[in-house]
Amino acid sequence: MTSMPTISFAKFAAPKKGSAIVLAADGGTMSDAARAWDPGKAFDRAFPVADFSGKFGATVEVLAPEGSPLDRVVAVGTGKAADLNDYSWFRLGGIIAAQLRKASEVAVVADLPETAVGGAEVAKIAAGILLRSYGFDKYKTKKDDGEGKPAAKPAKITIHCADPAAAKKAFADAQAVVDGVILARDLVNEPANVLGPVEFAAHAKELEKLGVKVEVLTEKEMKKLGMGALLGVAQGSVRPPRLVVMQWNGGKAKDKPVAFVGKGVVFDSGGVSIKPAAGMEDMKGDMGGAAAVTGLMHTLAARKAKVNVVGIIGCVENMVDGNAQRPGDIVTSMSGQTIEVLNTDAEGRLVLADALWYCNERFEPKFMVNLATLTGAVMVALGQAHAGLFSNNDELAERLAAAGLTTQEKLWRLPLGAEYDKLIDSKNADMKNIGGRFGGSITAAQFLQRFVKDTPWAHLDIAGTAMGSPSNEINQSWGSGYGVRLLDQLVRDAYEG
Repeated sequence: MTSMPTISFAKFAAPKKGSAIVLAADGGTMSDAARAWDPGKAFDRAFPVADFSGKFGATVEVLAPEGSPLDRVVAVGTGKAADLNDYSWFRLGGIIAAQLRKASEVAVVADLPETAVGGAEVAKIAAGILLRSYGFDKYKTKKDDGEGKPAAKPAKITIHCADPAAAKKAFADAQAVVDGVILARDLVNEPANVLGPVEFAAHAKELEKLGVKVEVLTEKEMKKLGMGALLGVAQGSVRPPRLVVMQWNGGKAKDKPVAFVGKGVVFDSGGVSIKPAAGMEDMKGDMGGAAAVTGLMHTLAARKAKVNVVGIIGCVENMVDGNAQRPGDIVTSMSGQTIEVLNTDAEGRLVLADALWYCNERFEPKFMVNLATLTGAVMVALGQAHAGLFSNNDELAERLAAAGLTTQEKLWRLPLGAEYDKLIDSKNADMKNIGGRFGGSITAAQFLQRFVKDTPWAHLDIAGTAMGSPSNEINQSWGSGYGVRLLDQLVRDAYEG
């Protein structure tokens, strides 16, 4: 990834060299602390000319006059204070990051008139700056700004605020979330020739440095467990599969864990039911669910979350080969249920079937949430603004939806039911892995539900949000890291303590 800005916090001070970014509230009003950074009252002239009213996200830039220690000052609108929520502060950080340009030293004045900007809000601004600043240029041998000029060095950002100590403390927590999101983005953005199942497992193994217990199950061990569904997907690849089990024990010893399970198909050719060539390169991101689970485990461990958590990822590659499974093959899952594989491109649900069953049998969790870039059908239904949510438990579904609104990693609940479940009944086995033309996301969810028993469970279909999703104020990356902030919020809201 690109080199990130460094951020520190300080009390309000007199302007020094470099650039400054200040906040302006509704009506273009500014606090006294922000006014101190306005060279020659330049904004008094600039606001009317630019028709700037402090609307959220609007910006005005002025060059500092001769004799000023600054070179430029930017005002960023915040809108009405009453309209600001948790996500607004992240967005403001992203908008500020977009104004950095090539500045080497930047002062951000986090203050508003008649509105307290506390340490938590300042920390969210800082987190938004970092999330927006992320880029994936690891494989570029020439680092430039896109116009052939040398890339600017990472900016040194000082955020001036009322309580720097509180901001620094809050930012330590926010930094854990940022780092988890960035880890997930890095994993999704990696090319498949670099990130295979073994390499993915090695990345997860690095979480041991944070106190996470990590086990890696090999193909041999999965065969002993009877994971015929997962292994059937992997058999066409020369790269062996891995099942990674991550445990963070931050809660009481007697407490059952909460569990998150991710689909980790590092590349999906579709197998014998091969995908069209156009766009197949994007299938390096078909492990977005596993990336989110790995990033989440990083976040929870880094911030020492007071909860017991299990994260499980099934890492495989789905390839075309003489040894690949065929349409019509019947495999036996770890649960003992048999599956007729009518389409080898409906492979993610096969991986999750064994991962979910293993998780449930071994850990007996309070709930299981799985994440998967599972179906294109969910994008037909919801576009890319929401991920699909399916659940057998209303309380869990409601908590997930609420966390989605807080983080703006939004979810939309779709139905499950007997009339959909019968669509995956098979004449030749206990079930088939596709349900026909209609309701493809729903029948995929019905398939997964057959492997969770009565445990509270939710399936998040993140095909439209984990990769190639529309950019926004805090993400300009192809791999978004979707799911890390959402699930961290879920744990904070309802399961930690």
